[in-house]
Amino acid sequence: MTLAYINPNSSACMTEGIVATARATLPGVEIIGLTNATAPPAIQGREDGDAAIPGLLDLLPVARAQGARAIVIACFDDTGLAEARAEAGCPVLGIGQASFVMAQLLGLRFSVITSLPVSIPVIEDNIRQQGFDGVCASVRASGLPVLTIDEGGAAVIDRIAEEIAAAAREDAAACAILGCAGMAHLEPALSARAGIPLIEGVAASARLCTAVAHG
Repeated sequence: MTLAYINPNSSACMTEGIVATARATLPGVEIIGLTNATAPPAIQGREDGDAAIPGLLDLLPVARAQGARAIVIACFDDTGLAEARAEAGCPVLGIGQASFVMAQLLGLRFSVITSLPVSIPVIEDNIRQQGFDGVCASVRASGLPVLTIDEGGAAVIDRIAEEIAAAAREDAAACAILGCAGMAHLEPALSARAGIPLIEGVAASARLCTAVAHG
């Protein structure tokens, strides 16, 4: 089985990290990664997301030609998810949606920790439209740009860990969702410091893909 991860932004380095996380989650499954070279380098807010959709859709037949049985949109905003589902000819998941589903399946009220405040309205709209508002405690911004998060480092981990702790303390969140694809490689370090379970969208989507592809 082949799964394709499409990165809606133009950061090839981020695509590599996303694919590495998916492969570590599903060893033995063929994972391919595609980068939307015509998009902004990071998707931060609705305007960037809208600009990325045409190039994202152009990559759907590329993924299918490489044998993809399911496609994952690897942006937490679930950029172009509805449009991709209408055109792909196979199941399409978003890493945001997959994270919400996983939290609901685990019976955990969640907080999302994302990048910049401009991303909060997009994520809140998705949560409401997908029917997860009843299990969402909050959506919180770390204040870190997407590409800064992807670079990682001690200061980035410290800042995200602070927001996770605040979500548990102030919002009574039972788990925290890492609301940026650039956080995928940070999950082990963050999980070691968190007092609540973490859900990371690339890994969550990989696990759910195995079900929908066979289904």
